[in-house]
Amino acid sequence: MKVIAFAATNHSKSINKQLVEYAASLLTKVEVEIIDLNHYELPLYGQDKEEELGHPKLAKAFIEKIANSDGIIISFAEHNGSYTVAYKNIFDWCSRIEPKVYQKKPMVLLATSSGSAGASSVLTTAVQSSPYFDGEVKASLSIPSFFDNFDSKKQKLKHGELDEKLRDAVSHLNLLSDNHSK
Repeated sequence: MKVIAFAATNHSKSINKQLVEYAASLLTKVEVEIIDLNHYELPLYGQDKEEELGHPKLAKAFIEKIANSDGIIISFAEHNGSYTVAYKNIFDWCSRIEPKVYQKKPMVLLATSSGSAGASSVLTTAVQSSPYFDGEVKASLSIPSFFDNFDSKKQKLKHGELDEKLRDAVSHLNLLSDNHSK
């Protein structure tokens, strides 16, 4: 089995990138590919742009990554209570190629921020909308106060209860691997 994992942001030092990399490292029974949205930078989506360009190769490549995976982990950065422009733009392009973007893939959705809400607004939006785009959300988790709860040097969560919740969330993808091999 293969899982793709990415932070839904283009910020190179994103705390969501650190979180998704840690979450991916907890998978023990699957191959994981970490994707960087910076490698899929596209023109700002619009109908006029789509008519002019058609479907860009990078959007096709991204949707192919989803198609060729058996599961997905996404950690959402929150900008003004919503998705980052980088994520929303690639998502919009991909949805024009394949309206059911997530293609029935099992998903673990995460979010974090420096604040006590832990990007819970964007995570709620993602959890609620993913099934409409054929995502099968197996677990979701918001990590509040990232800098208080994550050890950046050790690249892991500091607090046992939060770490256990993250391990439990990610375990849903390991369980799929068990079922897949039977």
